[in-house]
Amino acid sequence: MRPRDLVLALLVAAVWGANFVFLHVGLETVPPLLFNALRFGLAAFPAILFLGRPRVAWRWVIAVGLVLGVAKYSLLLWSIDAGMPAGLSSVLLQSAAGFTLVFGFVALGEKPRRRQLVGLAVAACGIAVVGLRIGGDLPLGAFLLLIGAAAAWGVSNVLTRRAAAPDALRFMVWVSAVATLPLLALSLVFEGPSRDLAALRDSGWPQVGAVFWGAVVSTLFGFGVWGALMRRYSAATVSSFALLVPFFGLGFAALALHERPHPTDLVGAVLVVGGVLWGARAVRASPIGAGPTSPAAPAVPGEGAAPSPAAPAPTTTDPAAPAVNNATAHCDELPGSTDFDHGREQVAGALPTR
Repeated sequence: MRPRDLVLALLVAAVWGANFVFLHVGLETVPPLLFNALRFGLAAFPAILFLGRPRVAWRWVIAVGLVLGVAKYSLLLWSIDAGMPAGLSSVLLQSAAGFTLVFGFVALGEKPRRRQLVGLAVAACGIAVVGLRIGGDLPLGAFLLLIGAAAAWGVSNVLTRRAAAPDALRFMVWVSAVATLPLLALSLVFEGPSRDLAALRDSGWPQVGAVFWGAVVSTLFGFGVWGALMRRYSAATVSSFALLVPFFGLGFAALALHERPHPTDLVGAVLVVGGVLWGARAVRASPIGAGPTSPAAPAVPGEGAAPSPAAPAPTTTDPAAPAVNNATAHCDELPGSTDFDHGREQVAGALPTR
C-alpha cells in the first residue's frame, strides 16, 4: 500500500472502533430504536439526492436495509443499552464471520475450507470464554442480543454478496434510507412518542455528536474511503485492516468510558479475532501460468467467481489472468462483514477510474 492509503485504512479502522463508544454515549439519553433511526436518516439524507439510484436490484437494497439497518443495529444497540460493554461488543461482533460462513454454505452452497472451520471453532471458543462472565457483571440478555446482532450481520453479509454492489458508499446510503422509516415506526410503537420527544428535548451535544459520528464519519466517510481502497487494492489486502476494529474498540472504550476488560474478555478477544484471522488467511500467490495453490470456493451465482474445486484451473496465455484468479480466490476467505465484502466483480473486473 502507498503510505497515504495505509494511513487511510488505519483511520477507517479507528473510526469504526470508536463508533462503539459513540453508540454508548448516544444511548445515555436517546432510546435505541430512535437513535438508530436518526443515525441512518442522517446518513441517507441529503446524500441520497446527490448519489443517484443504486446500481443493484431493489430487492437487495430493501433486504439489506431491513436485515442490517433494522435487525442487526437494533439488536446491537439493545445489547449495549442492556449492559454490554462497548469495547467487548466490538470484539464479539467479529463472530459474524462464523455466521457468514454457515449462512453462505446453507444459502449459497459455498463449502467452507478446513482452515475456515478451524477458525470458526476457535472463535466459538472465544465467545464461550467471554460467556463465563454471564451471571456476574455481564447480563445474559445483553450477551444474547449481541450474538443475535452478529447472526443478523452474517445474514446481511450473504445478501450483500449476492447484491455485489459496485459502489459501496451509494449502496449503504440507500440501505440507510430503507432502514430509516421502519425504525421510526418501530420507535413510535415500542418506545412511544412521549419518550421519543423527551429524548430529543433532553439530548445535548454529546448525543448530537454521537449521531453525527455514526452517520457522517462512520458511514459516509468510512464506507467512502473503504470503497475507494477496495478499488485500488485486492480485497484481501484491504479487509485485513478490519481486524483492527475490535482492538481500537477496546482501546477507545478504556480511554473514554474507563472500561477495564476482564481477563476472560482479553482471552476471548484473542481467540475470536485469532479464529477470524486464521480462517481469513489469504492463499499463497501462485507462479505465473499456474492456477491458485488451493481451489477456490464454489462460485456464487451471478458473480465473476473462480472455478469450483471440482473443475481444473483454466489455462490462459494472458499474464494478468493468474493475478485475477488469485485475487478472486481470496474473497471467500475474508471475515464476514458488509463493511468490506462487496462481491468479486470489484476484484476481478477492470479497475474503475475517477
